[in-house]
Amino acid sequence: MKLFSYFRSSAAFRVRIALGLKGLPYDYAAVHLARGEQLQADYRSTHPDALVPVLEDEGELLTQSVAIMEYLDEVHTDAPLLPASPLAKARVRALALSIACEIHPLNNLRVLKFLQAEMGLPDTSKDRWYHHWTRQGLESFETQLLKLDAWQQARGGAAPGTFCFGDTPTQADCCLVPLIFNARRFAVPLEGLPRTMAAFEACMALPAFQAAIPDACPDAPR
Repeated sequence: MKLFSYFRSSAAFRVRIALGLKGLPYDYAAVHLARGEQLQADYRSTHPDALVPVLEDEGELLTQSVAIMEYLDEVHTDAPLLPASPLAKARVRALALSIACEIHPLNNLRVLKFLQAEMGLPDTSKDRWYHHWTRQGLESFETQLLKLDAWQQARGGAAPGTFCFGDTPTQADCCLVPLIFNARRFAVPLEGLPRTMAAFEACMALPAFQAAIPDACPDAPR
């Protein structure tokens, strides 16, 4: 497999984690988003949405991080990223999508660049935008985690797990960790989120998460 990635891309970070959790080797193909390499004709000819990640597997090109993680889960069933029961699976998917669809799209690189280049926002206003939507999203995520813990216990489940759901990482954790990395990079306040940050710390104790961090990527500045 080959992963087209950028070291700071949250979406690519998710897939790097998923590949690591499943123990799947891959070649790393760097696409420097800040320099616009994704907009060059040779990249867009095979990747029309001009984004990362793209996973190439046996000649097939797969896009969108959540779809890629679901593909990996179906093809490589060891270390599943989703629980077995349909209801629990839907709960975990909702957590993952609350990040991938509700928080991240408002704060990704092309949005921030548009706010500055096209809307004329200064750095202070851009950062205020980033802080507002990220913090609001994380507060919602914290509430969702607590409600999910209560939901599990009400159905006779165990006490709250170590990770977002249970005692093994799921798709939700793959989405959470990149979000927290970016939040820290932009100095978003993270106090008052004990359940969320406990899940983050549990993830970062695992080699698969450590190996996927931006600084460990081949294209990270040295």
